[in-house]
Amino acid sequence: MKLSRYFKEELVKLEMTTVIEPLAEDMSETKWRQHGKEKVLDELVTLLESGVRIGNRTKLLLDFVNREKKATTGIGLGIAIPHIRSMQAKEFSIAFARSTDGYYFDSLDGESAHLFFIMAAPPYEDDFYLKVYKSLAEMLQYESFREELMSIQHAGEMIRLMRSME
Repeated sequence: MKLSRYFKEELVKLEMTTVIEPLAEDMSETKWRQHGKEKVLDELVTLLESGVRIGNRTKLLLDFVNREKKATTGIGLGIAIPHIRSMQAKEFSIAFARSTDGYYFDSLDGESAHLFFIMAAPPYEDDFYLKVYKSLAEMLQYESFREELMSIQHAGEMIRLMRSME
């Protein structure tokens, strides 16, 4: 599947800027982690909306937060793939963001996530959505691909890297 055609330079962010405040005395670690994860999702939704048609941004963010409450999309190896089917997605969309330091994302391996692929699709695009997810997961299994994603310097390089994997 040619995933590169769904990426545009405005849908690639090479350094995330979300700041997670230190754990406050009146907040449990669980609530603090959930709050941090929601802030990361907020930045990712902002990136997603910069290049594609979405409905209500607040509802879309809430859909992502609720999806994460059901099961984490932090798959391990420094990767998170938040994904939903939502009425707020007017068309299939995917974006990429990277964090050098990484963020807690409740990943299956307990490690921080550095590479984020966020996907949203209308509810009726089940088959296509799953094909994209599978294709992306296959690419990300290669350590060399993940290392290259961490080292790229320009958004266009990310899109070329995706093309080289297709």
